[in-house]
Amino acid sequence: MKPSILTHLIPNAFLSITTTSRTSSSDESSDADEILAAPVPHGFIHHGNPQFQTPSSSHQSLTIVTGHTESVSCLALCGEFIISASQGKEIMVWQQPDLRLLTTFGHGRGSVKALVTAGTKIFTAHQDSKIRVWKVSRNLENIFKFVDTLPTNKDYFGKFMKRSHYIQTRRHHKRLWIEHSDTISCLAVHDNLIYSGSWDRTLKVWRLSDFKCIESIKAHDDAINALTTSKDMVFSASADGKIKAWGRLDPESSHFLMVVLEGHKDISINSVVVSGDGTMVYGGGSNGYVMGWSMDNWEVVFEIEAHKLSVLCMCMKGDILCTGSTDASIRVWKREVKGLTKIGVLKGHEGPIKCLQVSPSRIGGGFLVYSGSLDKSIRVWWVPNSNN
Repeated sequence: MKPSILTHLIPNAFLSITTTSRTSSSDESSDADEILAAPVPHGFIHHGNPQFQTPSSSHQSLTIVTGHTESVSCLALCGEFIISASQGKEIMVWQQPDLRLLTTFGHGRGSVKALVTAGTKIFTAHQDSKIRVWKVSRNLENIFKFVDTLPTNKDYFGKFMKRSHYIQTRRHHKRLWIEHSDTISCLAVHDNLIYSGSWDRTLKVWRLSDFKCIESIKAHDDAINALTTSKDMVFSASADGKIKAWGRLDPESSHFLMVVLEGHKDISINSVVVSGDGTMVYGGGSNGYVMGWSMDNWEVVFEIEAHKLSVLCMCMKGDILCTGSTDASIRVWKREVKGLTKIGVLKGHEGPIKCLQVSPSRIGGGFLVYSGSLDKSIRVWWVPNSNN
């Protein structure tokens, strides 16, 4: 096997990975802020050949990975693997550090909309309203083994005989309250719980230990697009233009609505992240704006036009926020006291940026950002830390 350029560029890059007042933004940014990556023919894996840079260097495009036959819809890190899924039902596993295709799984089980990892388990959310559970196995014949589907048969058969367990989902149509009735769009894992958000406007809570659904919350007035967790709270972002924070009084109690964060009128909020220090909530909207709310008083601290087109996804590492957009670019921002300052633009994708993931490890004075796009490719970028 030929050596990976990541191995030469950034030694031991992946060894410690274990598993996302108004400030103006200008599109007349310096060309020095922009890194361009050339397109690659579908079906090839291309490794660029940048030279090692000092920590004061600018952003770098490291690798382009293709192989999906449809748009890349979600990404996750799982130990030494990068897992990607597509609208075409494919789930692909890439071996780090050389990013070679290791295996595929999950074919024919419905378009994959979201995936998360918890220990050795992988949870995939599908357009068919199901969550599927997979386990990482060292059996080389089946390294990713199917475990179960949520809701489980045990959970389902324990409830389907009682009328009290059914809810009205549409006119003349009822379902068990443990079932989603539309596409599951997002997942989050926290404190031994799995959260799922759906286009059916509900937020459901599942127990990791036995995969049982323990809560169903009518959370929003429109589709739920994104979830994130922080400080024992879960945040749901919706096409109704709101982010809602849900909390619990103790581990045995049900979730309750803590606060509603409202964005601009008549927009969809497509993405939500919380700063690492748990002081700020960021929401990305269909109008291209990013808004920031203080978790001290839940008031709007800033709003910024991050892109001319819709913000579809975000990820955060320290004081650096990355935003992916319908305009096919990723913009890199440094967090300030009352806003964001743009420090870079990553271009190369030929379609909207659908998903972003960030390496949890510090690598060569910066960190890695993985992007998945409707152009069917995955790209890997190196972003310097904010103090460089």
